[in-house]
Amino acid sequence: MSISSINPINGAIIKKYGEDTDHSIGQKVDQAHQAWLNYKETDFETRSGLLLQVSKLLSGRKDKLAELMALEMGKPLKDGVSEILKCAAVCEYYAKNGAAFLADQLIETDASKSYVSFQPIGVVLAIMPWNFPFWQVFRFLAPALMAGNAGVLKHSSGVTGCALEIERIIEDAGFPEHVFKTLICDSKAIPKVIENPYIKAVTLTGSTEAGKKVAEQAGKLIKKTVLELGGSDPYIILEDADLEEAAKICAEARLINNGQSCIAAKRFIVQESVKEKFTQLFKVEMESKRTGDPLLAETDLGPMARAELRDELHQQVLKSIEQGAKCILGGEIPSIAGHHAYYQPTILTQVKKGVLAYDEELFGPVAAIIAAKDADDAIYIANDTNFGLGAAVFTKNSALAEDIARNKLAAGSCFVNQGVKSDVALPFGGINQSGYGRELSMFGIHEFVNIKTVYIK
Repeated sequence: MSISSINPINGAIIKKYGEDTDHSIGQKVDQAHQAWLNYKETDFETRSGLLLQVSKLLSGRKDKLAELMALEMGKPLKDGVSEILKCAAVCEYYAKNGAAFLADQLIETDASKSYVSFQPIGVVLAIMPWNFPFWQVFRFLAPALMAGNAGVLKHSSGVTGCALEIERIIEDAGFPEHVFKTLICDSKAIPKVIENPYIKAVTLTGSTEAGKKVAEQAGKLIKKTVLELGGSDPYIILEDADLEEAAKICAEARLINNGQSCIAAKRFIVQESVKEKFTQLFKVEMESKRTGDPLLAETDLGPMARAELRDELHQQVLKSIEQGAKCILGGEIPSIAGHHAYYQPTILTQVKKGVLAYDEELFGPVAAIIAAKDADDAIYIANDTNFGLGAAVFTKNSALAEDIARNKLAAGSCFVNQGVKSDVALPFGGINQSGYGRELSMFGIHEFVNIKTVYIK
């Protein structure tokens, strides 16, 4: 059996990889566990030095790795370089701050001494998607390694080349052999991996349905999980917002990673009094983006990751139009010769409750504009979803904006006059059907440790 990486630009097979057997998967997990038994005894200074070396290697290989992403999943080169540099930054962040985050915390009790100690838990299984093939992995891996854990990665099959490059970087940086392993296997193999007694926890970034399956199985085995799932992020634009700036930010936020991001802006909830003006400005920004070969420096928007994903998105657009939405930009598969996964930037207006684009996540370069009577109505619409990953509000009223972001919007990350993004120093994650647990910051490194109480009489 083999797994293929397919170029979304033309449908050509880039490379075929031999698939791991059940035996070899078990062997890799065992090797990771054996490596962990020694690695967990290393000190923070050693781990920090190794992570800094990973950061250096990532920065030095950024162009090569960006090209690999462009070929395997269509990310434009400049975006790929930015992703690799962000991975380097998260390694540096935990190298510099991990020891402080994991330092013993003294707590005054009736004991002569009592404190909390943060101890590594073992091998963590990471199940990761194709859309940010390096960043999704490193935002788990950097804190996990700094905490003294080991890891095994089940990456999306289409980016197997990226997965193996990550393993190579960890090895080249000088980490102990087998402390991080890549599993080359189909998703059907995941249940057996989770069952392995050496797997102590699971982190998944992916669809809500995938998250439910992993959570159900891990829960039965009493294994910790962190889930970062889908999102249909609302961006509220109130009548006093800087509409030109908002339109520019919203277009960038909708089209990030060819529109394929859990925290991409997806629903634009605009106060009726400025809806027409915002829509005009937004359309200009959206149609100005250059779609083309992701290997060319001038390209803003490459193909989607796979042709079938593009086709599914197109059907969502057609269904939304059938239900009453109006398409004012795009909505068509480009007539480019050959087998490709391109889709044009698309805007749907007159989106209301009952229209598919109102309720479902559109995972591609399609924006849904929804009218709201006032701020309260906009907040209601924003929260009228099963998701809760990110949200943003645009207004010149600072006090109102902060109140909406802090108290009114139901999401894990709420931004004011800025697109939602992850920052290594801030916790990242969602609520409701967008998952649970947090990555990044101090909170992320505490997800996969034994928070141990020590009491001395």
